[in-house]
Amino acid sequence: MQATIEWRGNVHFAAKSETGHEVLLDGPDHLGGENKGCRPMELVLMGLGGCTAFDVVTILKKSRQAVTHCDATLTAERADTVPSVFTKIHVHFTVSGDNLNPTQVARAVSLSAEKYCSASLMLEAGGVEITHSFDIVSA
Repeated sequence: MQATIEWRGNVHFAAKSETGHEVLLDGPDHLGGENKGCRPMELVLMGLGGCTAFDVVTILKKSRQAVTHCDATLTAERADTVPSVFTKIHVHFTVSGDNLNPTQVARAVSLSAEKYCSASLMLEAGGVEITHSFDIVSA
């Protein structure tokens, strides 16, 4: 896997994946940021959310659950000192579908957290406390 980062002035960058997708990044105002893109740590948080939501949906589909929608809302705390790493992250899933089995949803969330989500496992190995919860909404 590869990515390239192109400086575009001040603290604004363009990140490009090897598959050709581009994401804009920018820093905070007090360091010259102009709100032209996500902050790098926001991307880390979004990457975690995308990784674990992908797992949950995939596991539910393989379990023959009629999932129709899945949102993940992530809330993070960071250290007060530099480096301002994540210390705690909570991931809350809202899963919709027809007659979803709560045991299967709980299993999907657990399997993602404990076995499949590379981003989650990597962050936890670095000392980040990650917790999960979910709600089921009938479709």
